[in-house]
Amino acid sequence: MAASIQFTATPFKQLQFHSKQLPKHGTKWGTIRCSAASPSKSYNITLLPGDGIGPEVISVAKNALQLVASLEGFKIAFEEMPMGGAALDVVGVPLPDETLNSAKKSDATLLGAIGGYKWDNNEKHLKPETGLLQLREGLQVFANLRPATVLPQLVDASTLKKEVAEGVDLMVVRELTGGIYFGKPRGFGTNENGQEIGFNTEVYAAYEIDRIARIAFETARKRRGKLCSVDKANVLEASMLWRKRVTAIASEYPDVELSHMYVDNAAMQLVRNPKQFDTIVTNNIFGDILSDEASMITGSIGMLPSASLGEKGPGLFEPIHGSAPDIAGQDKANPLATMLSAAMLLKYGLCEEKAAQRIEAAVLDTLNRGFRTGDIHSAGQKLVGCKEMGEEVLKSIDSKTPASV
Repeated sequence: MAASIQFTATPFKQLQFHSKQLPKHGTKWGTIRCSAASPSKSYNITLLPGDGIGPEVISVAKNALQLVASLEGFKIAFEEMPMGGAALDVVGVPLPDETLNSAKKSDATLLGAIGGYKWDNNEKHLKPETGLLQLREGLQVFANLRPATVLPQLVDASTLKKEVAEGVDLMVVRELTGGIYFGKPRGFGTNENGQEIGFNTEVYAAYEIDRIARIAFETARKRRGKLCSVDKANVLEASMLWRKRVTAIASEYPDVELSHMYVDNAAMQLVRNPKQFDTIVTNNIFGDILSDEASMITGSIGMLPSASLGEKGPGLFEPIHGSAPDIAGQDKANPLATMLSAAMLLKYGLCEEKAAQRIEAAVLDTLNRGFRTGDIHSAGQKLVGCKEMGEEVLKSIDSKTPASV
């Protein structure tokens, strides 16, 4: 496969450390542009429903994309492809070549969710999650934007006190293609005492840090001008380099206030006083964990979208929730994170800002009208399923003019 990741077992004493080489073109990253090649008003979108509740939420988001496209005067052609456990069951691999090729040729890719109990005991290269890592690497998307905003309509859904959660609006910028998830050496071996070991490598090259730092500074500049870089520089050499490079890049952005925080303190501060954060930039594994923590401040992981973007080429857009196999096929899923991911696709992937605003405004309107799925339901609100929630958002899209959210 073109984007396969090798998982090998290497004897511990023979390990060699590797990092990706600096690209020869020496691009200075700082601005991620929309991935659509031209303003042709006709776009190709690859849909990856995946597993669990993925097909349900993708179906709803597809309807929203079709509607806003018709209202804004452009066309979208969809190609649905297998990925994750669904692909394993059909062709025996989590990311078929045909799926990756479709994603590469598209203007953007929208993913539902992957994984499930059925495949938990598979070997590493046959796990659905491996397909997701391969997809990110194949698309060369290195910047993951994960907003976490406590909407006024849902402040009571947060597990934090109202005075702590109210007004939270932060963005996690996560490095997506480096660090311990991709570093080598990795695998299994035996130590000097003959005991079995498993090992992974946290490794970053300077250019990988520089490019995600610039994206984070640019993001902070467009928000409230505050950037917190999260690392573990008191212990880890990779984090020491991370802090050094982020500090150096800061000189290019004198209008952005930079601070540093150790990851354990950041995890605590997100619960203690989340409003202190504007934009957070961090490595792959810390970003994975902290963005999930941030999502729960909002009341439900079912509300949060994400965008994974690269220097060029199509982006990958997906809700940050999992496949939730325990409620799959029961019409209980919250489709709003996927619909908001579709809005990010329109904004960052296709440069269709007004269409994105239509979806964002419709989501807020639907919440204002009291509709709630089970994960965000409270007394006095109308409990609905995935399909009905989607239908209500479509009604709002059809009746509203685009407005900033």
